[in-house]
Amino acid sequence: MSRYTEFRTFALVAEHGSFAAAAEVEGVTPVVLGRRLDALEKRLGVRLMHRSTRGLTLTVLGEQFLERCKKLLLDFDEAEASISAQRELVRGHLVVSAPASFGRHHVAPHVMGFKKKYPELKLSFNFTDSVVDLVREGYDMAIRIGGVIDPNYVAINLFPNRRVVCGAPEFFEQHGVPKKPEDLARFNCLAFNLQGGQQQGWTFMRNGKPFAIRVNGDVACNDGELLYHWAKQGHGIAWRSTWEIHPELKKGELVTVLDEYALPNYDIQAVYPQQQYLPAKVQRFIEYIRAIYNRPGYWDEHRYVL
Repeated sequence: MSRYTEFRTFALVAEHGSFAAAAEVEGVTPVVLGRRLDALEKRLGVRLMHRSTRGLTLTVLGEQFLERCKKLLLDFDEAEASISAQRELVRGHLVVSAPASFGRHHVAPHVMGFKKKYPELKLSFNFTDSVVDLVREGYDMAIRIGGVIDPNYVAINLFPNRRVVCGAPEFFEQHGVPKKPEDLARFNCLAFNLQGGQQQGWTFMRNGKPFAIRVNGDVACNDGELLYHWAKQGHGIAWRSTWEIHPELKKGELVTVLDEYALPNYDIQAVYPQQQYLPAKVQRFIEYIRAIYNRPGYWDEHRYVL
């Protein structure tokens, strides 16, 4: 039992004059309050109250202790209220990571609007396709597209997204259309390459289970936006997110294949380390950006260019 609970119990009983009245306020039984007061008196080694059939009366030490208790409880409540109020203030320094292309086109254009709402907040952004360690590298949050989320993080969905195989219509007219993922072996695939030139496999679903296919092509790059442009220009097939190619799909400049094997979801997510109290700066930014992404017609618009 905490000292705060014991002090509060003593003050409530003294204020209301009986265990029954104090118990009603506290939402417990009179017996529970009696045990708390017994524990306090035992720990202090003094009698704070005289109890009789006629009621309760404070001892001299009890009267002195009550005044100190009231002050301590008031200070405690004021300190707690002050911290709660500070937690709701949107100020300080917000540090955010996001994928490079997504950050340029769907985070950066909205930064100044958010800054205008919260002028006391300092903002820092790192747009990179590397997966950063939020805690170790000092980030408040990240925006991530699909993938497995660390169990020590909280993930908030911002908008649905899928990962699809796509290419220009003229490419498929010239080279044919793959019918199953294994057919990609005979197509020029524009792959994202990792550090050291190692290519990242493309992931699909079959019979409810994910599986990866290693693809080959004559051009690879660690910049997803370049892969998008090369696919649009008809140089090969790419594995891209629907957030990136949605306008081109609507206009017929890109078409998708192998849709029946596509991952069911590869959502756009806000990710932050698990914590008891989420800072207001993080919560407000997530709310702000999610509202924009869910605005009707947002993803139909042309890609942002700063």
